[in-house]
Amino acid sequence: MNTRKILNTITGSVTVMALLTSCTGTTASQPADTSAAAESTTEITAPAETTPTPELEGYNLLWSDEFDGNTLNLDNWTREVREPGWTNHELQEYRDSEENVFVKDGNLVLKAIKTEKDGKPYYTSGKVNSQNKKDFMYGKVEIRAKVPEGQGLWPAAWMMPQDESFYGQWPKCGEIDIMESLGNDTKISYSTIHYGEPHAEQQGTLTLDSGSFSSDFHIYSVEWEPGEMRFYTDDQLVLTVNDWFTAEEGQDDKPYPAPFNQPFFVQMNLAVGGDWPGNPDESTNFDNAEFLIDYVRVYQKPSYDTNVEKPPMVFKEPLEDGNYIYNGDFATAEDLSDDKDWKFLLFEGGAGEAKIEDNVAIITSTNCGTEEYSVQFLQADMPVLKGHKYKVTFDIKSDEDRDVVLAVTAPNNGWNRYYPDTPYEVTGKWKTYTFEFTSDSKDDNYARLEFNMGKHGYTSTVYIRNVRYEEVK
Repeated sequence: MNTRKILNTITGSVTVMALLTSCTGTTASQPADTSAAAESTTEITAPAETTPTPELEGYNLLWSDEFDGNTLNLDNWTREVREPGWTNHELQEYRDSEENVFVKDGNLVLKAIKTEKDGKPYYTSGKVNSQNKKDFMYGKVEIRAKVPEGQGLWPAAWMMPQDESFYGQWPKCGEIDIMESLGNDTKISYSTIHYGEPHAEQQGTLTLDSGSFSSDFHIYSVEWEPGEMRFYTDDQLVLTVNDWFTAEEGQDDKPYPAPFNQPFFVQMNLAVGGDWPGNPDESTNFDNAEFLIDYVRVYQKPSYDTNVEKPPMVFKEPLEDGNYIYNGDFATAEDLSDDKDWKFLLFEGGAGEAKIEDNVAIITSTNCGTEEYSVQFLQADMPVLKGHKYKVTFDIKSDEDRDVVLAVTAPNNGWNRYYPDTPYEVTGKWKTYTFEFTSDSKDDNYARLEFNMGKHGYTSTVYIRNVRYEEVK
């Protein structure tokens, strides 16, 4: 059924029919001679017990797969075949093989296997998609899964448009990442959408206080509606988005809510290596390189109102003195773990702590990690308007001579740099730095001023005070 054709012929409130799929499993054929069958002493094996899919209040079940039995339901899924390096410089070959994609013990298993080819390591893995089999527009997708642990492993459950060319190739077509995890740090789960031209994205994360996403199963879901998407991990809201766009290069945006107003399909894969996770190393145990999916459930509401408008951009207001940095004088010893004003973050092996004391931010590192952003101090939601000029000023010193990298970044716009990553020399004496920049990109109300202290071998304590971010008239 061509869902796009149906929806394009209806205005206002659209009713999306819930096409219920039958349960998987084998159905025994009716014997030709029932009396003979009754007299037969041949034992008839009962069909495999199936897991009932629960109802969800406010929704109808569109389709589901509980992965009962011992075979992949090809009415729902296709084993995707791809050569190594097809995307993101990943190493694996996706194969149509039951070694890489199989159903066992009530789970779909996507398994990465390390072999050797031409004297070098060679990796195969599994990817399945429901394209042209279970396409749909709008609904709630719920996936219960357990990710593998190991450097270079990259499991994902995500969605792409059934017709990628409708708005144009990626990222113009849109992408919905319900869940991604990196095998080297499975305490963090990521939910993201990609869209636009230029490439833009919005991402939410959940970090576990104890345990990991590889030590047990967890539930990941997205509620996709015409003007909003909400992502959850274990029923905890991690991301709400409603202000996306898409456009051809140099042209006006397509009418909102493009590109997320077309049929999408679900897919799941276990990548090996690539730009984001990096490659496997000697610590990666491929005996346990299995992405386990307990179920996939897709629900829809009886109807959706497609008469939605893009919310207007809301820009941060400057303080009375023109400074867009709140608590730039560090007069308040605020909580640096929340999303208000200043925030301290650690990634990719970075270790340390931060505090505010006596009108100074104090950042102490014990491990610089592998990336410049591994130890990061920042303030988000900075305004960057196209053609406007901004000036940043700050005082900084350190216990020992070192560099600190400053940048004004665009986390929602492809991580572009409005002010490029720039190292500043920091010594034991206070020094004042100033820089200016002008953006030629789209208006952005979610830019970030970042102090990055990772990667380069420095662990000396950094002190920051008197930070200003202001527009130059």
